[in-house]
Amino acid sequence: MVAEYRFGAGSAGRAADVGRPWNTTEVIGMSSFWKALPTEGRWLLSTVAIQTLGRGMTLPFTIIYLHEVRGFDLGLSGALMSLIAITGLVVTGPGGTLIDRFGARRVLITGLLAMIAGCTLLAYATHPAVATVAVVLIGVNFGVSWPGFNALIASVVEGELRQQYFGVNFALVNLGIGVGGIVGGFFVNVDDPATFTTIFLIDAATSLIPLALLLGPLRRVRTQPDHGPADETAGGYREIVRRPAVLWLTLLTFLSVFIGYGQLEAGFPAFARQVAEVSTQVVGISFAVNTAVIVLLQFAVLRLISGKRRTRVMQVMALIWALSWVALGAAGLLPDSLAAAIGVIAFMGVFAFGETMLQPTVPAIYNDLATDRTRGRYNAINSAAFQGGAIAGPLVAGLLLGAGAQGWFIGVMVAGSLAVGVLALVLERVVPSEASGVPLHRTEEVAGEAAV
Repeated sequence: MVAEYRFGAGSAGRAADVGRPWNTTEVIGMSSFWKALPTEGRWLLSTVAIQTLGRGMTLPFTIIYLHEVRGFDLGLSGALMSLIAITGLVVTGPGGTLIDRFGARRVLITGLLAMIAGCTLLAYATHPAVATVAVVLIGVNFGVSWPGFNALIASVVEGELRQQYFGVNFALVNLGIGVGGIVGGFFVNVDDPATFTTIFLIDAATSLIPLALLLGPLRRVRTQPDHGPADETAGGYREIVRRPAVLWLTLLTFLSVFIGYGQLEAGFPAFARQVAEVSTQVVGISFAVNTAVIVLLQFAVLRLISGKRRTRVMQVMALIWALSWVALGAAGLLPDSLAAAIGVIAFMGVFAFGETMLQPTVPAIYNDLATDRTRGRYNAINSAAFQGGAIAGPLVAGLLLGAGAQGWFIGVMVAGSLAVGVLALVLERVVPSEASGVPLHRTEEVAGEAAV
């Protein structure tokens, strides 16, 4: 009827055509994974590392730019950084609703235009008012990009391949950000403002790549049905969150980010410098190790967890994260020593191993729980939980470490990691087996055995 169409059903149809069920648990290599992707999935995945390169060049240096280059007060610079996350959190809810109503593609285009404008403004922001407008525009993109791209991915890729896609995508994001950070570190110079202007303009330019994809090869992708009666069971955010599986998954996401990502830019570096007393070079090496572990191990981990219950994978991840925090705590017992440096680097390596288990599973569960009419809102809830944890994490870390309660800080992180495992156990009892990654044929076999 119209030129636009949804690729979800088409992807499943293509899988059926070659005689392999789409929710197969077959362990596939990178070559087979790439061949199994529909054309739209290949377009999305092939440009991820390049898209995130610009973000990697600016992410570690934005607060340095605001404070040391533009001369803004450190407190104001920190507030501007927080405003990005706060804006993203505020925009996420309405963004999810707009995705379900108008489609992810249109919302993403709007967000990318805001990102391009924000980065360009920030490149020349010599006044706090201009910088404020710039970071708000960047925050708007952050608020809609996560639910938008996840909804787009879920419409293009289905079943077990979707979990693998989220994992590979995560590795490529880290690769782009990691390489960008290294390039930015060698390029920028606080005595030469033009170097910072350049990296923010590069960040804006890299946003043109996904924009070109959405206006070109992906212009026909739709994330909402073309027609049909409204889904009476869809409801609003309140009705979605009332689902036990969504409620427990959202709590798990928030806590995972609170004791995980929420600490990587605040609690971890502060503990490493103030308590373990390692050099800034050691901190930099630890972040490089984190990126390397994710890039090198993500696909191997995907092979290991293929066909396994996602909730069980989360429980293993929780134990790994608890061990990583114990390693960091041990580093604090031997300050300013080789052992402390090893402990700090080991923390980031072990933590990264856990990350390779979290990122393929949580987005896949959210999208398997969602319908085509609610996919934007489900991914918005996921994004909001992530951003909430990212905001709360540094606040708690600052309070505990600022008060000299280093032991309590590590204790809270270890206890929080173990609590994630408990939440995963509770989630397993309420989430549908298919959403937890159990193949349909295995679910039917279990049901048949129970009937006998």
